[in-house]
Amino acid sequence: MLLKKHKNKSTKLIRRQSKAFTIIELMIAVAILGVSAAIAIPIYTQYKVKLNTAIAVKDIVNIQVAVESYYQAKDIFPNSLTNVNMNLLLDPWGAPYEYLNLDGAPIGQVRKDQALVPINSDYDLYSKGPDGASVAPLTAAWRAGMTLYGEIMAALLE
Repeated sequence: MLLKKHKNKSTKLIRRQSKAFTIIELMIAVAILGVSAAIAIPIYTQYKVKLNTAIAVKDIVNIQVAVESYYQAKDIFPNSLTNVNMNLLLDPWGAPYEYLNLDGAPIGQVRKDQALVPINSDYDLYSKGPDGASVAPLTAAWRAGMTLYGEIMAALLE
């Protein structure tokens, strides 16, 4: 603030115009940005998980249509995704989709549920998800939707 004398010899306080932000104003702006980011980042992460799951379900359905079309044309399921030109398709996490023709498949490769009953009867088609892991036998946890694989399977079963 400046003290300035006028003609009438009285002193008057005149406020100086500031062209810069104060440190308090900057701290408030940073705090608002931090709170906004703390709210937005988890929402965006959850959205990405749901989006990747939906893409994987769509891809699996498309592969399933190709496999079923192959079966209708040749009366046998393909031995691999190469037979239906889907071998280059990657899941949203960058890994190839897994396909196993269960006709004559080795026992150890057939995925089973907790009761050790095979999950599928003709062929097995799935994505390993973001962690890239799938084991046989599976546990019943997928039914409760505790893993991404469970979310994909639940969406396919609906």
